[in-house]
Amino acid sequence: MRSLFIVLGFIAAVLALILAVTPLSQIAYLPAVAALIFGFIAFYISKRKQLPKKTVQLIFILTVISLVLTTYKSIFNTAEVGDLEELELKKEASIEDSKEILEGLDMEELDMDMDTSKYEILETEEFPDLEDFEEQ
Repeated sequence: MRSLFIVLGFIAAVLALILAVTPLSQIAYLPAVAALIFGFIAFYISKRKQLPKKTVQLIFILTVISLVLTTYKSIFNTAEVGDLEELELKKEASIEDSKEILEGLDMEELDMDMDTSKYEILETEEFPDLEDFEEQ
């Protein structure tokens, strides 16, 4: 039972350490807490049965290192805001490009295409009296 908690604690501590050095460092708290819980359980079992505690201490050291790194990154890393003027210029340029594209379209050709497609849909067997429909 002790070895199970040691293995689970070691895996959780290593996972917390790996996550602490990646950009996903905020997620590292979850495996760190799990590693601490597994470590305390293994420590309690080791103390009760008078077994060596070196591996449990390793779990605690790895977990503390990951918690320190994660806390440091959350305190001292700030999100940088980009140049807002540049974004506004890109947005305005995109709007102007869209207007130019829309102005370049020939709307009469599109209207003609739409009118013929309407008649093609209506010329099915469901509407045999197409002439009556057009007269209305």
